Amino acid sequence: MTNNPIPQQSVAARPVAPRPATRRPVTLGLARGLVVAAAAGGLLAFSGAFGTVDAPMWMRLVYWVPVMLAGALWGQVCSWLVQRWVDLDDRPWLTVAALTASISGPVSVMVWLVTGLVFTGRIYPLMALPLMVGPVVLITLTMSTLNVFLAKAQPVQTHAAPAGAAPARFPDRLPPKLRGAAIRAVQAEDHYLRIHTDRGSDLILMRLSDALEELEGLEGAQTHRSWWVARDAVRDVSRGDGRATLALEGGVTAPVSRRYAKALRDAGWY
Repeated sequence: MTNNPIPQQSVAARPVAPRPATRRPVTLGLARGLVVAAAAGGLLAFSGAFGTVDAPMWMRLVYWVPVMLAGALWGQVCSWLVQRWVDLDDRPWLTVAALTASISGPVSVMVWLVTGLVFTGRIYPLMALPLMVGPVVLITLTMSTLNVFLAKAQPVQTHAAPAGAAPARFPDRLPPKLRGAAIRAVQAEDHYLRIHTDRGSDLILMRLSDALEELEGLEGAQTHRSWWVARDAVRDVSRGDGRATLALEGGVTAPVSRRYAKALRDAGWY
């Protein structure tokens, strides 16, 4: 090689372990990110990006694909943290910026360590670390943009309760004092779900992504990244700052994010 490559409330119910089948939404998100990262790694290897063109193809693949996959795994951790504070549906570009900022630092250090070892058999001097930051930020920005907008492009569905369909499994999760109550809404609160019913509300330990599958069979829809609402619980809708808010029976209000607004309007919710 002629150039050094420079890459770039108390809980009333017992905790309930998610059933294996409910792992699918998280698994698909991780799988999509890894597939995109592996494809990008192959493309970077094929093109000999950032000074790696003089290395043999096998060495480029050994370098780029694992680096991109490692970055994608760290990106999943950062994505989980960022989405606790930033609504991807309403602020996708802020999500991209936050992901790029949180991913780039640790990945730059990893790239600095790995690049020297793969291409020269030794770790580069510390003064070479700043040279890694620009390429890493560029690649991270591109990958974050792809993954954020691929996530936004996933279809949004409203769920009805067709005749003859299997009953929803989620009501079995209700704590004893709410057993048999009509579910009005399910709200994510950190690692818990607050279940709003006609007999009051309570918390259970479960993720909303897992609950959504078990809610199939009840007529309702996800209205926000943190909310599922039963259709017959909606009593009114108000709008402000371009967003809708659903007023539910019992005085509970549920937000509607931009991602879900069109599907709800098309389904005649408001």
